[in-house]
Amino acid sequence: MFFDHLVFGAVEVEAEHHEFLNVGDILATLAIFLVLMWLLKKFAWGPLMGIMQEREELIASEIESAEASRAESQKYLEEQRSMLKEARNEALDIVESAKRQGEASREEILASARAEANRIKDNAVLEISNERDKALAAVRDEVVALSMLAASRVLGKELTEEENRKLIDETIAKAGEIQ
Repeated sequence: MFFDHLVFGAVEVEAEHHEFLNVGDILATLAIFLVLMWLLKKFAWGPLMGIMQEREELIASEIESAEASRAESQKYLEEQRSMLKEARNEALDIVESAKRQGEASREEILASARAEANRIKDNAVLEISNERDKALAAVRDEVVALSMLAASRVLGKELTEEENRKLIDETIAKAGEIQ
């Protein structure tokens, strides 16, 4: 209501005086403006600036927190990359080790198989030699028996031990020449 009076009063005074510049109105407007500015400063500007300062501090702390999080993320990323590289190297080492072990096992198995084959071959050669000797001995015995039978029929008499031995040796010698 006070303002209405001032505004309407100024309009009435202006209308009566037809003066465009009224010093009283200017001073009243200036006084009201200064009081209004003081009230704004005390009740609105101070708290508003306080809120703006708090907001600025909050944003600054969030920026610092974001930078710290980014730095920490970068650190973890580098650690993960390092661990991944280490795991790859370890996997390659394991593969290489397995290849070396496989090659060593292969060589060991081949050497063992060769040794076994040689052993079997040597045993077979020895067995063949023994069987041949047995077969020759059997053939000799058969030849001796047949020779004795033939000689006794041809001669019609019994041979002495010495004659028998001599005849056997001659027959064996002839059988050896035939082979």
